[in-house]
Amino acid sequence: MSALTDTHPGDRMSSALVGGLFGALAIALTTALVVGVVGATGGIRSGGAAAATATAMPADMPMPATAAQNPAQVALAPAKAVTVKSIALPATAVAPPVTRTAPSTVRVDLQTQEVVAEIEKGETYSYWTFNGSVPGPMIRVRVGDTVELHLKNAAGNIMPHSIDLHAVNGPGGGATATQTNPGQETVVTFKALNPGVYIYHCATAPIPQHIANGMYGMIVVEPEGGLPKVDHEFYVMQAELYTSARLGIAGHHDFDGLKMDDESPDYVVFNGKVGSLTGDGAMTAKVGETVRIFFGVGGFLPSSLHLIGEIFDKVYPEGAVGSAANTNVQTTLVPAGGATVVEFRINVPGTYTLVDHALARAINKGAAGQLVVTGDHDTTIYSGPLGGGGH
Repeated sequence: MSALTDTHPGDRMSSALVGGLFGALAIALTTALVVGVVGATGGIRSGGAAAATATAMPADMPMPATAAQNPAQVALAPAKAVTVKSIALPATAVAPPVTRTAPSTVRVDLQTQEVVAEIEKGETYSYWTFNGSVPGPMIRVRVGDTVELHLKNAAGNIMPHSIDLHAVNGPGGGATATQTNPGQETVVTFKALNPGVYIYHCATAPIPQHIANGMYGMIVVEPEGGLPKVDHEFYVMQAELYTSARLGIAGHHDFDGLKMDDESPDYVVFNGKVGSLTGDGAMTAKVGETVRIFFGVGGFLPSSLHLIGEIFDKVYPEGAVGSAANTNVQTTLVPAGGATVVEFRINVPGTYTLVDHALARAINKGAAGQLVVTGDHDTTIYSGPLGGGGH
Protein backbone atom coordinates (compact mmCIF):
# COMPACT_ATOMS: atom_id res chain seq x y z
CA MET A 1 0.00 0.00 0.00
CA SER A 2 1.11 3.53 -0.51
CA ALA A 3 1.81 5.67 2.51
CA LEU A 4 0.09 9.05 2.44
CA THR A 5 0.77 11.27 5.39
CA ASP A 6 -0.30 14.87 6.03
CA THR A 7 2.25 17.07 7.64
CA HIS A 8 -0.45 18.17 10.11
CA PRO A 9 -0.99 15.82 13.06
CA GLY A 10 -4.01 13.60 12.69
CA ASP A 11 -4.15 13.93 8.91
CA ARG A 12 -3.22 10.62 7.23
CA MET A 13 -4.28 8.73 4.13
CA SER A 14 -3.89 5.34 3.59
CA SER A 15 7.43 -3.50 -11.70
CA ALA A 16 11.30 -7.77 -20.03
CA LEU A 17 14.20 -5.94 -20.22
CA VAL A 18 14.24 -4.04 -23.56
CA GLY A 19 17.97 -3.77 -23.56
CA GLY A 20 20.62 -1.78 -21.84
CA LEU A 21 20.49 0.92 -24.47
CA PHE A 22 16.82 1.67 -23.84
CA GLY A 23 17.48 1.81 -20.15
CA ALA A 24 20.40 4.21 -20.50
CA LEU A 25 18.46 6.50 -22.84
CA ALA A 26 15.25 6.39 -20.86
CA ILE A 27 16.59 8.21 -17.85
CA ALA A 28 17.87 10.97 -20.07
CA LEU A 29 14.92 11.22 -22.48
CA THR A 30 12.32 10.71 -20.86
CA THR A 31 -1.99 -10.06 -20.53
CA ALA A 32 -6.75 -16.31 -20.76
CA LEU A 33 -10.09 -15.67 -19.84
CA VAL A 34 -12.94 -17.38 -21.61
CA VAL A 35 -15.82 -15.29 -20.29
CA GLY A 36 -19.47 -16.16 -20.70
CA VAL A 37 -21.77 -13.26 -19.95
CA VAL A 38 -24.92 -15.07 -18.93
CA GLY A 39 -27.49 -12.34 -18.83
CA ALA A 40 -28.11 -10.24 -15.81
CA THR A 41 -26.85 -12.95 -13.48
CA GLY A 42 -23.29 -12.15 -14.51
CA GLY A 43 -22.18 -15.78 -14.70
CA ILE A 44 -18.50 -15.89 -15.66
CA ARG A 45 -16.49 -18.88 -16.82
CA SER A 46 -12.87 -18.35 -15.88
CA GLY A 47 -9.95 -20.47 -17.01
CA GLY A 48 -7.71 -21.38 -19.93
CA ALA A 49 -9.27 -22.78 -23.07
CA ALA A 50 -8.52 -26.33 -21.90
CA ALA A 51 -9.38 -25.78 -18.26
CA ALA A 52 -11.18 -28.77 -16.83
CA THR A 53 -12.49 -27.13 -13.69
CA ALA A 54 -14.37 -24.22 -15.26
CA THR A 55 -17.93 -23.45 -14.31
CA ALA A 56 -20.45 -25.10 -16.63
CA MET A 57 -21.72 -22.92 -19.51
CA PRO A 58 -24.66 -23.27 -21.90
CA ALA A 59 -23.91 -25.73 -24.71
CA ASP A 60 -24.58 -23.10 -27.36
CA MET A 61 -22.24 -20.52 -25.86
CA PRO A 62 -19.64 -19.55 -28.51
CA MET A 63 -16.11 -20.12 -27.33
CA PRO A 64 -12.83 -18.54 -28.46
CA ALA A 65 -10.50 -20.59 -30.64
CA THR A 66 -8.13 -22.82 -28.71
CA ALA A 67 -4.42 -23.20 -29.26
CA ALA A 68 -5.04 -26.33 -31.36
CA GLN A 69 -7.17 -24.23 -33.70
CA ASN A 70 -4.37 -21.69 -33.97
CA PRO A 71 -1.38 -23.71 -35.23
CA ALA A 72 0.56 -20.52 -35.95
CA GLN A 73 0.91 -19.92 -32.22
CA VAL A 74 4.46 -20.19 -31.01
CA ALA A 75 5.30 -22.44 -28.09
CA LEU A 76 5.90 -20.51 -24.91
CA ALA A 77 8.58 -21.01 -22.31
CA PRO A 78 7.27 -22.55 -19.11
CA ALA A 79 5.46 -20.30 -16.70
CA LYS A 80 7.82 -18.54 -14.32
CA ALA A 81 7.72 -18.63 -10.56
CA VAL A 82 5.54 -15.76 -9.38
CA THR A 83 6.98 -13.09 -7.12
CA VAL A 84 3.58 -11.74 -6.03
CA LYS A 85 0.61 -13.94 -5.20
CA SER A 86 -1.83 -11.81 -7.19
CA ILE A 87 -1.12 -8.80 -9.39
CA ALA A 88 -4.66 -7.46 -9.04
CA LEU A 89 -5.33 -4.67 -6.60
CA PRO A 90 -8.67 -5.48 -4.95
CA ALA A 91 -11.57 -3.27 -6.03
CA THR A 92 -12.11 -2.51 -2.36
CA ALA A 93 -8.64 -0.91 -2.06
CA VAL A 94 -10.10 2.59 -2.10
CA ALA A 95 -8.34 5.39 -0.31
CA PRO A 96 -10.65 6.81 2.38
CA PRO A 97 -12.61 10.01 1.80
CA VAL A 98 -10.96 13.27 2.81
CA THR A 99 -12.67 14.71 5.85
CA ARG A 100 -10.54 17.83 6.27
CA THR A 101 -12.22 21.16 5.68
CA ALA A 102 -9.02 23.00 4.72
CA PRO A 103 -6.08 22.27 2.41
CA SER A 104 -3.03 20.55 3.80
CA THR A 105 0.30 19.11 2.69
CA VAL A 106 0.03 15.41 1.91
CA ARG A 107 3.00 13.08 1.52
CA VAL A 108 2.60 10.19 -0.94
CA ASP A 109 5.13 7.35 -1.11
CA LEU A 110 5.19 5.08 -4.17
CA GLN A 111 7.69 2.39 -5.14
CA THR A 112 8.12 1.02 -8.65
CA GLN A 113 8.44 -2.77 -8.62
CA GLU A 114 9.10 -5.25 -11.45
CA VAL A 115 7.34 -8.50 -10.59
CA VAL A 116 6.17 -11.80 -12.11
CA ALA A 117 2.52 -12.76 -11.66
CA GLU A 118 -0.23 -14.77 -13.29
CA ILE A 119 -2.47 -13.21 -15.94
CA GLU A 120 -4.58 -16.34 -15.51
CA LYS A 121 -3.86 -19.71 -13.98
CA GLY A 122 -0.82 -21.25 -15.71
CA GLU A 123 -0.01 -18.04 -17.62
CA THR A 124 2.63 -15.69 -16.23
CA TYR A 125 3.80 -12.24 -17.26
CA SER A 126 6.50 -9.83 -16.14
CA TYR A 127 4.63 -6.78 -14.90
CA TRP A 128 6.05 -3.37 -14.09
CA THR A 129 4.07 -1.75 -11.32
CA PHE A 130 3.58 0.92 -8.72
CA ASN A 131 3.73 -0.76 -5.29
CA GLY A 132 3.56 -4.29 -6.74
CA SER A 133 -0.03 -4.24 -7.96
CA VAL A 134 -2.12 -3.28 -10.99
CA PRO A 135 -3.44 -0.71 -10.84
CA GLY A 136 -1.19 1.21 -8.52
CA PRO A 137 -2.70 2.47 -5.27
CA MET A 138 -5.36 5.15 -5.33
CA ILE A 139 -4.12 8.54 -4.20
CA ARG A 140 -6.86 10.69 -2.68
CA VAL A 141 -6.50 14.34 -1.74
CA ARG A 142 -8.56 17.51 -1.53
CA VAL A 143 -8.57 20.46 -3.93
CA GLY A 144 -5.98 22.96 -2.74
CA ASP A 145 -3.76 20.33 -1.11
CA THR A 146 -0.03 20.36 -1.73
CA VAL A 147 1.15 16.86 -2.64
CA GLU A 148 4.72 15.86 -1.81
CA LEU A 149 5.31 12.74 -3.90
CA HIS A 150 8.26 10.46 -3.18
CA LEU A 151 8.99 7.93 -5.95
CA LYS A 152 11.42 5.14 -5.13
CA ASN A 153 12.66 2.66 -7.75
CA ALA A 154 13.30 -0.68 -6.07
CA ALA A 155 16.96 -1.67 -6.03
CA GLY A 156 16.34 -5.03 -7.73
CA ASN A 157 14.66 -3.48 -10.77
CA ILE A 158 16.25 -3.37 -14.23
CA MET A 159 14.53 -0.32 -15.73
CA PRO A 160 14.35 3.32 -14.73
CA HIS A 161 10.80 4.51 -14.02
CA SER A 162 8.90 7.74 -13.36
CA ILE A 163 5.39 9.10 -12.82
CA ASP A 164 3.18 11.49 -14.79
CA LEU A 165 0.06 12.49 -12.89
CA HIS A 166 -2.77 13.99 -14.95
CA ALA A 167 -3.78 16.02 -11.89
CA VAL A 168 -0.60 18.12 -12.14
CA ASN A 169 -0.46 21.61 -13.61
CA GLY A 170 3.09 21.72 -14.98
CA PRO A 171 5.06 20.39 -17.98
CA GLY A 172 5.42 16.62 -17.95
CA GLY A 173 3.03 16.18 -15.05
CA GLY A 174 5.93 15.25 -12.79
CA ALA A 175 7.67 12.88 -15.21
CA THR A 176 10.74 15.03 -15.83
CA ALA A 177 11.33 15.47 -12.12
CA THR A 178 10.89 11.80 -11.28
CA GLN A 179 13.03 9.90 -13.78
CA THR A 180 14.41 7.45 -11.25
CA ASN A 181 17.08 4.77 -11.62
CA PRO A 182 16.93 1.48 -9.70
CA GLY A 183 17.85 1.99 -6.06
CA GLN A 184 17.19 5.72 -6.15
CA GLU A 185 14.41 8.03 -4.97
CA THR A 186 13.10 11.32 -6.39
CA VAL A 187 10.66 13.87 -5.00
CA VAL A 188 8.26 16.29 -6.68
CA THR A 189 5.63 18.57 -5.19
CA PHE A 190 2.50 19.98 -6.81
CA LYS A 191 -0.67 21.74 -5.77
CA ALA A 192 -3.95 20.01 -6.59
CA LEU A 193 -5.73 22.93 -8.24
CA ASN A 194 -8.55 21.13 -10.06
CA PRO A 195 -11.06 18.70 -8.52
CA GLY A 196 -11.58 15.50 -10.52
CA VAL A 197 -10.56 11.88 -11.01
CA TYR A 198 -7.28 11.58 -12.86
CA ILE A 199 -4.95 8.89 -14.21
CA TYR A 200 -1.29 8.59 -13.37
CA HIS A 201 1.24 6.44 -15.25
CA CYS A 202 4.92 5.91 -15.88
CA ALA A 203 6.42 8.24 -18.46
CA THR A 204 9.87 6.74 -19.03
CA ALA A 205 10.89 5.81 -22.57
CA PRO A 206 9.55 3.70 -24.14
CA ILE A 207 6.46 5.13 -22.44
CA PRO A 208 3.84 2.85 -24.08
CA GLN A 209 5.65 -0.27 -22.91
CA HIS A 210 5.89 0.92 -19.33
CA ILE A 211 2.16 1.63 -19.31
CA ALA A 212 1.23 -1.62 -21.08
CA ASN A 213 3.22 -3.59 -18.50
CA GLY A 214 0.99 -2.25 -15.74
CA MET A 215 2.30 1.14 -14.66
CA TYR A 216 -0.87 3.15 -14.13
CA GLY A 217 -3.20 4.18 -11.35
CA MET A 218 -5.62 6.88 -10.22
CA ILE A 219 -5.51 10.08 -8.20
CA VAL A 220 -8.77 11.49 -6.86
CA VAL A 221 -8.89 15.21 -6.09
CA GLU A 222 -12.05 15.81 -4.11
CA PRO A 223 -13.91 19.12 -4.44
CA GLU A 224 -14.47 21.41 -1.48
CA GLY A 225 -16.99 19.71 0.74
CA GLY A 226 -16.01 16.28 -0.54
CA LEU A 227 -18.18 13.73 -2.34
CA PRO A 228 -21.67 12.64 -1.23
CA LYS A 229 -21.66 9.71 1.17
CA VAL A 230 -22.38 6.27 -0.32
CA ASP A 231 -22.48 2.80 1.20
CA HIS A 232 -19.71 1.30 -0.99
CA GLU A 233 -16.85 2.66 -3.08
CA PHE A 234 -14.84 0.55 -5.55
CA TYR A 235 -11.68 1.17 -7.61
CA VAL A 236 -11.54 -0.42 -11.08
CA MET A 237 -9.16 0.21 -13.98
CA GLN A 238 -9.20 -1.31 -17.47
CA ALA A 239 -6.21 -1.90 -19.73
CA GLU A 240 -4.79 -4.32 -22.27
CA LEU A 241 -1.97 -6.85 -22.24
CA TYR A 242 -0.01 -7.37 -25.47
CA THR A 243 1.77 -10.71 -25.23
CA SER A 244 3.63 -13.31 -27.26
CA ALA A 245 0.65 -15.69 -27.48
CA ARG A 246 -3.11 -15.57 -27.52
CA LEU A 247 -5.18 -15.91 -24.40
CA GLY A 248 -5.48 -19.47 -23.11
CA ILE A 249 -1.92 -20.50 -23.92
CA ALA A 250 -0.08 -21.80 -20.86
CA GLY A 251 3.46 -20.63 -20.17
CA HIS A 252 5.30 -17.36 -19.73
CA HIS A 253 3.98 -14.58 -21.93
CA ASP A 254 6.46 -11.95 -23.05
CA PHE A 255 5.59 -8.40 -24.08
CA ASP A 256 4.85 -7.99 -27.82
CA GLY A 257 5.54 -4.45 -29.04
CA LEU A 258 4.18 -5.07 -32.55
CA LYS A 259 0.79 -6.07 -31.16
CA MET A 260 0.83 -2.96 -29.04
CA ASP A 261 1.60 -0.77 -32.04
CA ASP A 262 -1.32 -2.41 -33.87
CA GLU A 263 -3.54 -2.01 -30.80
CA SER A 264 -4.33 -5.73 -31.03
CA PRO A 265 -4.26 -7.01 -27.44
CA ASP A 266 -4.48 -10.62 -26.32
CA TYR A 267 -6.14 -9.59 -23.10
CA VAL A 268 -8.36 -6.71 -22.02
CA VAL A 269 -8.66 -6.87 -18.26
CA PHE A 270 -9.87 -5.15 -15.14
CA ASN A 271 -7.26 -4.56 -12.44
CA GLY A 272 -4.41 -6.25 -14.22
CA LYS A 273 -5.52 -9.84 -14.74
CA VAL A 274 -8.26 -12.19 -15.88
CA GLY A 275 -10.96 -12.73 -13.28
CA SER A 276 -9.71 -10.10 -10.86
CA LEU A 277 -13.26 -9.00 -10.01
CA THR A 278 -14.87 -12.45 -9.85
CA GLY A 279 -15.23 -15.07 -7.13
CA ASP A 280 -13.47 -13.92 -3.99
CA GLY A 281 -12.54 -10.69 -5.80
CA ALA A 282 -16.11 -9.74 -6.71
CA MET A 283 -17.58 -6.49 -5.48
CA THR A 284 -20.43 -6.93 -2.98
CA ALA A 285 -23.40 -4.91 -1.80
CA LYS A 286 -26.93 -5.29 -0.43
CA VAL A 287 -30.30 -4.34 -1.87
CA GLY A 288 -31.04 -0.69 -1.11
CA GLU A 289 -27.40 0.31 -0.78
CA THR A 290 -25.64 2.94 -2.88
CA VAL A 291 -22.49 2.17 -4.85
CA ARG A 292 -19.80 4.41 -6.32
CA ILE A 293 -17.22 3.07 -8.79
CA PHE A 294 -14.10 5.07 -9.59
CA PHE A 295 -13.24 3.76 -13.06
CA GLY A 296 -10.27 4.61 -15.28
CA VAL A 297 -8.61 3.45 -18.49
CA GLY A 298 -4.92 2.88 -17.98
CA GLY A 299 -4.36 1.37 -21.43
CA PHE A 300 -4.82 2.54 -24.99
CA LEU A 301 -8.34 1.40 -25.95
CA PRO A 302 -11.41 3.33 -24.79
CA SER A 303 -13.97 1.53 -22.66
CA SER A 304 -17.76 1.41 -23.04
CA LEU A 305 -18.51 0.84 -19.36
CA HIS A 306 -21.79 -0.97 -18.66
CA LEU A 307 -23.26 -2.86 -15.70
CA ILE A 308 -25.62 -5.53 -17.04
CA GLY A 309 -28.98 -5.23 -15.32
CA GLU A 310 -28.40 -1.82 -13.77
CA ILE A 311 -28.59 1.84 -14.78
CA PHE A 312 -26.11 4.40 -13.54
CA ASP A 313 -28.11 6.95 -11.57
CA LYS A 314 -25.25 9.42 -11.87
CA VAL A 315 -22.19 9.59 -14.10
CA TYR A 316 -19.48 12.19 -13.74
CA PRO A 317 -18.11 12.20 -17.32
CA GLU A 318 -14.38 12.64 -17.69
CA GLY A 319 -14.16 12.21 -13.91
CA ALA A 320 -15.30 15.80 -13.37
CA VAL A 321 -16.56 15.37 -9.82
CA GLY A 322 -16.63 19.12 -9.34
CA SER A 323 -19.25 19.48 -12.09
CA ALA A 324 -22.85 18.41 -12.64
CA ALA A 325 -23.45 14.71 -13.18
CA ASN A 326 -25.29 13.06 -16.07
CA THR A 327 -28.25 11.00 -14.91
CA ASN A 328 -29.92 7.70 -15.92
CA VAL A 329 -27.04 6.44 -18.07
CA GLN A 330 -26.87 2.91 -19.55
CA THR A 331 -23.29 2.94 -20.89
CA THR A 332 -20.61 5.56 -20.52
CA LEU A 333 -17.56 6.05 -22.73
CA VAL A 334 -14.20 6.40 -21.03
CA PRO A 335 -11.26 7.39 -23.25
CA ALA A 336 -7.71 6.17 -23.06
CA GLY A 337 -6.03 8.01 -20.22
CA GLY A 338 -9.42 9.07 -18.88
CA ALA A 339 -11.64 8.29 -15.93
CA THR A 340 -15.22 8.48 -14.73
CA VAL A 341 -17.25 8.06 -11.58
CA VAL A 342 -20.56 6.15 -11.64
CA GLU A 343 -23.09 5.95 -8.82
CA PHE A 344 -26.25 3.84 -8.44
CA ARG A 345 -28.61 2.29 -5.94
CA ILE A 346 -29.18 -1.49 -6.08
CA ASN A 347 -32.86 -2.52 -6.21
CA VAL A 348 -32.78 -6.26 -6.94
CA PRO A 349 -30.49 -9.00 -5.60
CA GLY A 350 -28.35 -11.19 -7.82
CA THR A 351 -24.97 -11.20 -9.54
CA TYR A 352 -24.43 -8.31 -11.94
CA THR A 353 -21.71 -8.22 -14.60
CA LEU A 354 -19.54 -5.16 -15.15
CA VAL A 355 -18.26 -5.15 -18.74
CA ASP A 356 -16.70 -3.19 -21.52
CA HIS A 357 -19.71 -3.31 -23.86
CA ALA A 358 -17.41 -3.84 -26.80
CA LEU A 359 -18.45 -7.32 -25.77
CA ALA A 360 -15.75 -9.36 -27.51
CA ARG A 361 -13.41 -7.81 -24.97
CA ALA A 362 -15.60 -9.10 -22.15
CA ILE A 363 -16.56 -12.50 -23.56
CA ASN A 364 -13.24 -13.40 -25.20
CA LYS A 365 -10.52 -11.28 -23.59
CA GLY A 366 -11.35 -10.75 -19.95
CA ALA A 367 -12.98 -7.34 -19.43
CA ALA A 368 -15.69 -8.54 -17.08
CA GLY A 369 -16.24 -8.45 -13.34
CA GLN A 370 -18.97 -9.19 -10.84
CA LEU A 371 -21.07 -7.25 -8.36
CA VAL A 372 -22.80 -9.70 -6.02
CA VAL A 373 -25.90 -8.29 -4.34
CA THR A 374 -27.81 -9.92 -1.49
CA GLY A 375 -31.20 -9.05 -0.05
CA ASP A 376 -34.93 -9.36 -0.63
CA HIS A 377 -36.38 -9.70 -4.14
CA ASP A 378 -39.08 -7.13 -4.85
CA THR A 379 -40.94 -8.64 -7.83
CA THR A 380 -42.75 -5.35 -8.50
CA ILE A 381 -39.41 -3.97 -9.68
CA TYR A 382 -38.34 -7.07 -11.59
CA SER A 383 -40.45 -10.22 -11.81
CA GLY A 384 -37.98 -12.34 -13.74
CA PRO A 385 -35.68 -15.00 -12.34
CA LEU A 386 -32.46 -13.96 -10.66
CA GLY A 387 -30.50 -16.40 -12.85
CA GLY A 388 -30.46 -17.51 -16.44
CA GLY A 389 -29.23 -16.55 -19.87
CA GLY A 390 -29.56 -13.33 -21.82
CA HIS A 391 -27.93 -10.10 -22.91
